[in-house]
This record gives sequence, structure tokens and C-alpha cells, in this order.
Amino acid sequence: MDTINTIELKDEEIYPDDAVLKTILGKAYSAYSALLKMYENNEMKYEWRYYKDGKSWLCKVQKKKKTILWMSVWKDFIQACIYCPERHIEDVLSMDISNEIKEKIKNTKNIGKSRPCIFEVRDIIILDDIEKIMNYKIKLQ
Repeated sequence: MDTINTIELKDEEIYPDDAVLKTILGKAYSAYSALLKMYENNEMKYEWRYYKDGKSWLCKVQKKKKTILWMSVWKDFIQACIYCPERHIEDVLSMDISNEIKEKIKNTKNIGKSRPCIFEVRDIIILDDIEKIMNYKIKLQ
């Protein structure tokens, strides 16, 4: 029987500090740390906050006041999601990113007028693709 991975950090009283994240992420914690460093190198700010509508902690990553991506914590990985306006998806799909990510983006349904570009961050290999799409979104008006 397959087990379904569910989002972690559902308790509003438990802030996702480093100790909590290390326990949940395990080996993926080093990739999470590399993500944070990538945000800092791009002069981005990140903030963990509990969202009552989704009943979980999410991390919002912003450049100035523009939200660039969201992160959520799952057992053994971080999910990073960049919402790109549908009119720019062809540009994203023409980028030098992995075919696996391109297929995932193509097969993901829109949310409103945006397409979620979802990444399961288990190790640092995927960070280049995230950074390419992240920098593209930063430049969008």
C-alpha cells in the first residue's frame, strides 16, 4: 500500500525554526539552507507565517514587495512554488531547465491566470532550475 506524503507544520504553536526543520527535512535540510543562501544572494527576504486558511506554516519569499515564490515543508523535502502568469509560460518552457520540470509545468493546471511551477527540493541539483525561473519572475512587470 502506498503512503501519501502530506504537508507538515500544521501546528500553529510550533514555529518552523532550524531544529524543527532539520527533524522534518532530514537530508533535504542542506538543500533548504542552500535555497535560503540563494535568496540572500538575490537580495530577497523570506518569512515563515502560519496561514489559517490552509492550516499550515508557509514561507513567503519576496523581492522588495513582490512575492516571488512560496515554500511549504513535507517529510524529507521542501516544496517551492513559483506562480507565473499564463501569458509567460511559453518563455518559461523555452528556458534551459530540465525536461522533467518542463513536463511538470505543462501538466499543472492554472490557478486563476497563473501557472504554478512546483519543485520538490530534496537536494541541490534542482536549485539551478529554480533560480532561472525565479530570476525570470523577478524581471516581469
